[in-house]
Amino acid sequence: MELTPDDVRDVLRVLDSSGLDELHLELADLTLTVRRGGAAGWTAEQQVRRAPQLDQPAAAAVSAEAPVTAAEVGEGLVAVHPPLLGTFYRAPQPGAPPFVDVGDRVDEETVVGIVETMKMMTPVHAGVRGTVVEFRLGNGEFAAAESVLLVVEPA
Repeated sequence: MELTPDDVRDVLRVLDSSGLDELHLELADLTLTVRRGGAAGWTAEQQVRRAPQLDQPAAAAVSAEAPVTAAEVGEGLVAVHPPLLGTFYRAPQPGAPPFVDVGDRVDEETVVGIVETMKMMTPVHAGVRGTVVEFRLGNGEFAAAESVLLVVEPA
């Protein structure tokens, strides 16, 4: 399904008449989040195109070129993936110390980095209790959907 400009205008018209401040819309090939921007009206914060569904042989060919997966981080280790596509940052701002470094202990809620997509910053949580053993993606590098940002040895 393809969204037309008229579809978007209709959605925004309905939102303007509602009390909502945010809408998250997911279609087969598109995720869109809009937020009320004060006097400026609604602003698109995130738009991520997903790869179309592929037939089995094509999907196998794509997976052969896919980034490192959780199974490839080593036995007993846990891969931390980005919550969405974007640029991965290890620190909250340029020149600041990183959220965590190799050897640091983390728990499920520890912020280990941020991913920037369409000027929106999304925190990356460790999701596991343990010790950071390796970073697989550097500061300022693009994080694809299945990228391994860092590896944690569970406690």
